[in-house]
Amino acid sequence: MTEPLRLSKRMSELGLCSRREADEWIAQGWVRVDGVVVSELGSKVLPHQKITVERQASAQQAKRVTVLINKPMGFVSGQAEDGYKPAVTLITPEARWKEDKAPIQFHPSQLRSLVPAGRLDIDSVGLLVLTQDGRIAKQLIGEDTAIEKEYLVRVKYGKPGRLPDADLRLLNHGLSLDGKKLLPAKVQWQNEDQLRFVLKEGKKRQIRRMCEAVGLKVLGLKRVRIGNVKLGDLPTGQWRYLRADERF
Repeated sequence: MTEPLRLSKRMSELGLCSRREADEWIAQGWVRVDGVVVSELGSKVLPHQKITVERQASAQQAKRVTVLINKPMGFVSGQAEDGYKPAVTLITPEARWKEDKAPIQFHPSQLRSLVPAGRLDIDSVGLLVLTQDGRIAKQLIGEDTAIEKEYLVRVKYGKPGRLPDADLRLLNHGLSLDGKKLLPAKVQWQNEDQLRFVLKEGKKRQIRRMCEAVGLKVLGLKRVRIGNVKLGDLPTGQWRYLRADERF
């Protein structure tokens, strides 16, 4: 027998929404299983059962925004901490990039439930995604995500000469953090003091710790791409909406 799953978990697996959204929709009576409305939280379904959502749920989801920020140094990605401001405070009408072509009007309600989909630490800059859409959050930070993140990293080698090729190969594959092997990465020199990292995972301070492991000190770290979405010419401290035609 196939085991029943929580309805909200199954909806998330199917890419319909996040679990939190699923619970909201179930409570509103917007979810049907095999054509029958299911409004009890914690309800379970079998994998073969057909799940559909009412138009109101799709309409609500369509209004959810995703924002791209060029995060400056000194801002935290999520909740305020140690006196540092969260990046969401940068999202004001004045700081919206003049070149933003998205036909969306800013409204303060868009700041509600706007969460970072992947973090940048306080000393790092570049592309940060904040979203109200649980599907995008799951796509970017879910356990099985395979979306690439690209960084430009300025480094200084702590020993005489240059970083040995063997250590560069280690950065590409062979290092472990917290007792767990890292996934293969793409790491190559851009110029004399700058490396380009492309990762498919994002452990806490991963790049800085990888560099430390081979004797490199990180002097600057900038994220320039997530999947197919690039930072491009977005100025530091400014933001724009993810366009309808853009996909990570």
